[in-house]
Amino acid sequence: MSVLTPKRSRRALLAELTALAVAAPLGGLRPGAVGAQNRITTADSRAYTAYVPAATKAGQFYQYSCEFDASWVVLATFGHDVPFEEQLDIVGHDTSIEPYFEETAEGFIIYGGDITRAFCGDYTANMLARSTGTAFLPLFEHYGLEARPVKTREEIEETLDGGGLVWTKATVDFLPWAETTWLTPSGKSLPTVLGNDHAVVVMGYNDDEVVIRDVLGPTNTNWERSDEYDVPWETFLDVFEAQGSDGVGVLPPEGDETSDVIRPGYSMEPADPLQICC
Repeated sequence: MSVLTPKRSRRALLAELTALAVAAPLGGLRPGAVGAQNRITTADSRAYTAYVPAATKAGQFYQYSCEFDASWVVLATFGHDVPFEEQLDIVGHDTSIEPYFEETAEGFIIYGGDITRAFCGDYTANMLARSTGTAFLPLFEHYGLEARPVKTREEIEETLDGGGLVWTKATVDFLPWAETTWLTPSGKSLPTVLGNDHAVVVMGYNDDEVVIRDVLGPTNTNWERSDEYDVPWETFLDVFEAQGSDGVGVLPPEGDETSDVIRPGYSMEPADPLQICC
């Protein structure tokens, strides 16, 4: 059974953050509109150019379901509490090839289905199971949200300035990775990482850092992992590039209500991993 927070509207979600937040005189504008004029300062004195309060939940649906957990964050923030099974039906599940890898003279190669079109692999047991952002575009569009690929820092900032969120591939705790190529049956090759593949949501930024929503929670690779933390832009972009600069910018519906409530962010020093886990 999936662990979900109760279904609630964006208005209710943002209201629940009040006890943890500080009000700023944003004049009812979207966070992005404010970011273009003033810096947003949190209760713990963190300053962001844009900050969009994102939904959270207690852990992932399954051990290797991080893409769907990140999409849940985006959808729930904009008023749609979508169970894993419903998401999977829309995204698609390619079970024609269970992903496996080989180490070759050219590096690691994962053999699997076309992850640009569907999720591939056993999300309960296979650390190679994954998808890409393009496979999730129909999911966001199904719920009436404007979604588009984002490939650059400028596009990420533009999405956040517009009150949106960015679904993105990453590595667990943004730690180093083994460069890997995913090879589809048709011969299409995609850059990826081997064992610490992950997906998170970008919910804010300033000149130096991005703010991450990560529902993975504490694990035996990092017992101190928070569901919200800051990552330096340099580290983020290196990991982003390793994953093929695979991001999806999702904007709220037209006329969606916003709030002048913002949550403090948290910095995190990742613990040394004990084993590969996502």
